[in-house]
Amino acid sequence: MSNDDHASSPAGAQAPAAVRAESGDCRWRDVPLMAYKDEGSAPFRDVSRQVLFDDTRLGCELRYFEVAPGGHSTLERHEHVHAVMILRGAGRCLVGDRVYAVAERDLVAVPPLAWHQFRADAHAPLGFLCLVNQERDRPQLPAADDLAALRRVAEVAAFIRTGDDNDA
Repeated sequence: MSNDDHASSPAGAQAPAAVRAESGDCRWRDVPLMAYKDEGSAPFRDVSRQVLFDDTRLGCELRYFEVAPGGHSTLERHEHVHAVMILRGAGRCLVGDRVYAVAERDLVAVPPLAWHQFRADAHAPLGFLCLVNQERDRPQLPAADDLAALRRVAEVAAFIRTGDDNDA
């Protein structure tokens, strides 16, 4: 079996390849580069994703997201937890009511129902691994009252204001 083959596992699940080689520039061999979300489904700018690991026996997915220079993920929250490891570049992220500078090898823990968003610096992409449950709830977008509450914190208001397409 080559390192790109899949072996059968219990209950018909497909085990991931033993090795998924990175083929350069944070792209993995035989892993499709996918859209982050459907255009128009939520505000975001210049984000792609790859699902690197998805195995029912562990019940989680490991995904790689890349935010192009000056881009950002959606401002959203979920009932599930995220563990995010920055692999490439630098930027800022909102978690709850705080804004953090992030850089390579930083670990970001996003608790349930915490508003969160990732923004790449203007000069380089921001790439990160995101570990989540396989079965998870859909993202919740902020309503006008949620945005008003977030904007009560000056640093958060400035962070949100830098993304002119965040208004719900």
